[in-house]
Amino acid sequence: MLRERAGTPSVTLELPEGARVRDALESLSELAEGIPLVMAVNREYASEEHVLGAGDELALIPPVSGGAPWARVSDEALSLDALAERVRDPRAGAVVTFSGVTREVERLEYEAYAEMAEERMAAIVADAVERHGLCAAAVEHRVGDVPRSQPSVIVAVSAPHRGEAFAGARDIIDRVKAEAPIWKKEIEGGEERWVEGRAPGV
Repeated sequence: MLRERAGTPSVTLELPEGARVRDALESLSELAEGIPLVMAVNREYASEEHVLGAGDELALIPPVSGGAPWARVSDEALSLDALAERVRDPRAGAVVTFSGVTREVERLEYEAYAEMAEERMAAIVADAVERHGLCAAAVEHRVGDVPRSQPSVIVAVSAPHRGEAFAGARDIIDRVKAEAPIWKKEIEGGEERWVEGRAPGV
């Protein structure tokens, strides 16, 4: 929609030193009018107060097909059916879901830096939609106690074909496990043990 309004895939702006994202948006107000947008600077989500530098790439991101990228951290039980419903799209020939469940131990206890985790997960979902040509995608992660056989993380994606759907779902869960600030403790027979992780991005 934005490309159609602009008549070009990109626009070059000249802004004063110290200009922020909101200044760029003001100069593009006619182009972006009436469209709810998320901004990214150099492919990282950014607020309107983010200071821009020479040569920065500012992307204006409307809601993706099938709805905005959905990511949530919750202390409630997760519903795979409800998440799959979020990604249904008339263009999709495939809907793939993944559910990661507690195994072997009595229960897992999850903690998260929830605000950052949700932002990171939303960025991962948005990136997967673009990278794999998905119609829509969503992810939820539970915090608190998760008993054996109950899901702690769920992913749902839709795509025109199954190959993209499987690849997109795999990409999302692998990156959430590696990048989202979420930690788990194993609890069995009264004994507790934090599960050793890796530094994000390693």
